[in-house]
Amino acid sequence: MADPATLRVLIIDDDPMMVTLVRKLLLANGYHHISEASSAADALSKAELADLILLDYQLPDANGVDLIPRLQARANPPSIIMVTGEGNETLAATALRAGAADYLPKDGTLRDLLPQIVERVRRDRSLTEARDAVEQELIRAERLAAIGEMTVTLHHEINNPLMSAFAEVELLLAAGGLTAEQQEALDSVKISLARVRDILRKAGDLRQAQSTGYLTGLRMITLSGEHATGVTMRGKALVWIPDEEIARVTALLLRHAGFSVERVQSAREISVATARIGVSLVVLSTIGDTAVHAALNGFIPMPARTYAVVALVAGDPAGALAAGADHVVQLPFDPATLAAELVGAAERRHALADSE
Repeated sequence: MADPATLRVLIIDDDPMMVTLVRKLLLANGYHHISEASSAADALSKAELADLILLDYQLPDANGVDLIPRLQARANPPSIIMVTGEGNETLAATALRAGAADYLPKDGTLRDLLPQIVERVRRDRSLTEARDAVEQELIRAERLAAIGEMTVTLHHEINNPLMSAFAEVELLLAAGGLTAEQQEALDSVKISLARVRDILRKAGDLRQAQSTGYLTGLRMITLSGEHATGVTMRGKALVWIPDEEIARVTALLLRHAGFSVERVQSAREISVATARIGVSLVVLSTIGDTAVHAALNGFIPMPARTYAVVALVAGDPAGALAAGADHVVQLPFDPATLAAELVGAAERRHALADSE
């Protein structure tokens, strides 16, 4: 997921003073991978290496709006912000319809608004990447489920013939009277049968299976068990987020951070679930209501507890904090940092519980 330190920004503008100003604003806000283009031809040659493009409307050899589809003509297109002195609502709407993520006029507001808009577009891009990762995770889960069904069938259909073959080989070896060549051949068959047996056993549990690349684009599941995930198990996280896309992204990030995840649908479900052993984190979204009784959607955290409560808030965080949230994350959140924030909240609450 793109963060400011790694996001590649391309400034397309033929005004050197504007390029200098925009570069300074980007650098001041943590964006360091910055390149420049002063024409459409130059931009098209550099767009392949850009994640985010700040595009001027008037270029020496093209109209910026007409350039948008050409800049985005690739599998992983850049996000584009139109930056122009020709500001009007019609042009803004035209740029957005053409595929721009946002629009920014070259006026007195640029110095303040450019960092805000760039950050919002960056977060939207990160969320899109995270949603894509969720879809891939779901596809992987479906494939593993299908493989699990196939494995049951293989065990049923192959195990008995395999055991019979083992028994026949053992009987022949025990009977004696074999030549050296026959003895060697039967030993080889026995080793091969043992390999088949071990592969069937390893195929029985593929939940943590890793894959390895072979040739171009071909991947095979690794059954050797040599790959360790290295993820610290952090207990169970309860997630109550009505927005399905945000909930899926949050759950994926939590799993990758070492939490097991349980989706809940009400304050009552959270209250019941937090009474169980092993819950270390509650993540819920709110509308930022400053009324304490509504801030956590009716959920009231216990004063003495080992689990942390994190509220995803679109608005004023005061109500959520007053209602007992240990940490507040503003929506839209940044997928690049959310996992660290959730882990940090859980660890701080755990340390506090140990000290009490």
